[in-house]
Amino acid sequence: MKILVTVKRVVDYNVKIRVKPDGSGVELANVKMSMNPFDEISVEEALRLRESGKATEVVVVSVGPAKAEETLRTALAMGADRAILVETDDQVEPLAIAKIIKGVAEAEQPGLIIVGKQAIDDDSNQTGQMLSALLGWAQGTFASKVEIGDGKAQVTREVDGGLQTIEIKLPAVVTTDLRLNEPRYASLPNIMKAKKKPLDKKTPVDFGVDTSPRLKVLKTEEPSGRKAGIKVRSVAELVDKLKNEAGVL
Repeated sequence: MKILVTVKRVVDYNVKIRVKPDGSGVELANVKMSMNPFDEISVEEALRLRESGKATEVVVVSVGPAKAEETLRTALAMGADRAILVETDDQVEPLAIAKIIKGVAEAEQPGLIIVGKQAIDDDSNQTGQMLSALLGWAQGTFASKVEIGDGKAQVTREVDGGLQTIEIKLPAVVTTDLRLNEPRYASLPNIMKAKKKPLDKKTPVDFGVDTSPRLKVLKTEEPSGRKAGIKVRSVAELVDKLKNEAGVL
């Protein structure tokens, strides 16, 4: 079975985000970029399934600018077999991403697609669900455990009430949650080897997808600072302040 994994180039999670002075977006110049953390988990899960004999090949795909090649090479250094870059400088929205990945899936014919549940830059949490609908495949979202066998997958999902385990038929789309696994570090020899591996490059036009934005960002602003807290001497005083000052009781 072939596994297709989506990866996205985002601002590194350790970087403090700065909003542009004109409020048009987030400052990306001279900012460290890396693979979306949920996508790292997706790559790791695909590699574990291959190592356990449940899969034969792991293919990673990214939609983004030419610099997204670095993110794909990180996935190759982790152990992925092949990489596909769908190159575009547009700010591609989740629906267009899902349509492009649908085209890649139709060409690659994977038995499983693993998608990070969301990207830490826009927090959309839409691509996996949209992809499942476009392909007409089963889906298991927010996965904290995935088991493959007999043409089916058992996916343990993180829900508000705890954990829910579902069984879905393959092929399917699975979106990963944080507690699914701990991604491995790429070794230096593998990083050097990954730099020499060829990438398959495409464009959205190859899949007949229009990446023109449907949404317009009107303004981006930083959250307001939090007010300092106060100490209370008793539960009665706390209740009084919540009721008469904060007005939440």
